[in-house]
Amino acid sequence: MNAIPKESAQQHAKSVAEISATVRKYHDRGERFRIRHGSTNSTRQTATKGKHFVDTGSLSAILAVDTTRQTCVVEPNVPMDQLVKHTLAHHGLVPLVVMEFPGITVGGGFSGTSAESSSFRYGFFDRIIVSVEMVLANGDVVHCSEDENADLFHGAAGAMGTLGVVTLLEVQLKPARTYVQTSYHPVTSVADAVGTVRKLATDPSIDYLDGILFSPKQGAIIAGRLSDTSSEDEPKRTFSKPKDAWFYLHVRDTIRNHPSDISTEAIPLAEYLFRYDRGAFWAARWAFDYFKTPFNSLTRRLFDGLMHTRILYKAQDATPLSASQYIAQDMGFPFPRAEEFINYANQAFGIWPLWLCPLKPTPHPTINPFPASGHNAAELLLNVGLWGPALTKRRDKFVELNRDLEEKLTALGGGKALYAHTFYTEDEFWRIYDREWYDALRGKYGATSLPSVYDKVKGSIDANKSMRNRVLELRPLGGAYGVLKAIRYRYGSEYRQIRRDAPL
Repeated sequence: MNAIPKESAQQHAKSVAEISATVRKYHDRGERFRIRHGSTNSTRQTATKGKHFVDTGSLSAILAVDTTRQTCVVEPNVPMDQLVKHTLAHHGLVPLVVMEFPGITVGGGFSGTSAESSSFRYGFFDRIIVSVEMVLANGDVVHCSEDENADLFHGAAGAMGTLGVVTLLEVQLKPARTYVQTSYHPVTSVADAVGTVRKLATDPSIDYLDGILFSPKQGAIIAGRLSDTSSEDEPKRTFSKPKDAWFYLHVRDTIRNHPSDISTEAIPLAEYLFRYDRGAFWAARWAFDYFKTPFNSLTRRLFDGLMHTRILYKAQDATPLSASQYIAQDMGFPFPRAEEFINYANQAFGIWPLWLCPLKPTPHPTINPFPASGHNAAELLLNVGLWGPALTKRRDKFVELNRDLEEKLTALGGGKALYAHTFYTEDEFWRIYDREWYDALRGKYGATSLPSVYDKVKGSIDANKSMRNRVLELRPLGGAYGVLKAIRYRYGSEYRQIRRDAPL
């Protein structure tokens, strides 16, 4: 790893020693524990039973940047906007993959499943990690990379902290540019959208690529190229200010105004990277529907302070609504099967827009979404983001919808991101993922005292049975409670400090 300044190295070592001692104590007592890191961007309501936790919330520093190797060493709770601000402003560098929600942390990106518009080039976020430091479940501190504990290095990626406690990561960077020249390619069918993504993914000049399908007959594939220049007559767009349009609405209006032309504009790099923050792509629009509030430029501007993803997640976490009334899934498919899935999703859920994002898959074995048997692992997958209200408010029907979705996903050779609702039985889950490989890693590195991946994802099945959650499912009690929690967070000291550390 990069050389870390002495004072920073000493403080980090002290924090890790405290975590190691806590973990060792639980290990010696034979007690299972969970990792508490202070934030989440999961839409699952996970089980939180038990009193044994290891707190890693203090590990939130950027320790070193090596401009020659183009890497940086950071602690796991550094959020993406803080990391981008630091590497961009001080070193003219940016991570190869940047999660589009600014509050997602580096550790969360490694241990979870994070793929964004540069993932067709570089893969999931964990693929740009050079090395990690981990505290094993017995308290030992180890380093992992391609050359050291390589099996643990690859296995921990996407394993949701179930093989050890990540305490330090080395991230790959690349030279930044002033703008992302962003082109909007109109498409008029699902087949057109899938084909356009696949074609543009082969263009070596494109740095970022994703798409939005607004309906079966209207969408845009969005290609970005890094650039230091823009023409004087070229529009320059921002998406972080209250007066700015939400990005997806801007895309919709652009293709409506230019239905058969490719439109291009310059977006400042940081604005592009976090363009989906306001409105959480488009998920926040459902809050307007929930409260029967007009959804227009005036109301969006009026409530803008509550429309950023950090605040929206606070509202979500306060209530069971997202785990019982809203579909939230990201699923990767081989390109030849993507159109069939989108047509199925339209019939089964009727949710639009959909997000399309091409992905460079992770080689098997992995907990990340991976190619189905027989699929050429060198070929890209297409992620489909399906986010919106379910067609039912009944819990049993909601589970049935998700179960049908998972069955279709398996039949089409797809894989899902495990941040979201997961309704597999344990047997079904391990028929998808390589249990023999995973259990062997847990045994080798003494991780059996940690919850397994399935232990962590199965909680969404049973999370809504308490009387409290049943009450909060009632309209408008749950929504109002979430809004109060969001307001409290928005105007609290924690959020003010975040805005000082990493303003967009």
